[in-house]
Amino acid sequence: MQTRLRVAVGALLLALGSALAAHAAPLQVGDKAPDFTLPDQNGNKVSLSQFLGKKNVVLAFYVLAFTGG
Repeated sequence: MQTRLRVAVGALLLALGSALAAHAAPLQVGDKAPDFTLPDQNGNKVSLSQFLGKKNVVLAFYVLAFTGG
């Protein structure tokens, strides 16, 4: 479980970093979030765009959570 979580967090950071690097300026309040795809807890791919207009999405980062150190 810890390995899957670490992979998901790493993929999220990579996706967000790549998306931000592609923009000329950092995102501002009110900007549309860049689309990204990550695995869920069952390994299924989930994209942010799947929720557009359907549900609110909250990304929560828990620094060093579940890392044992």
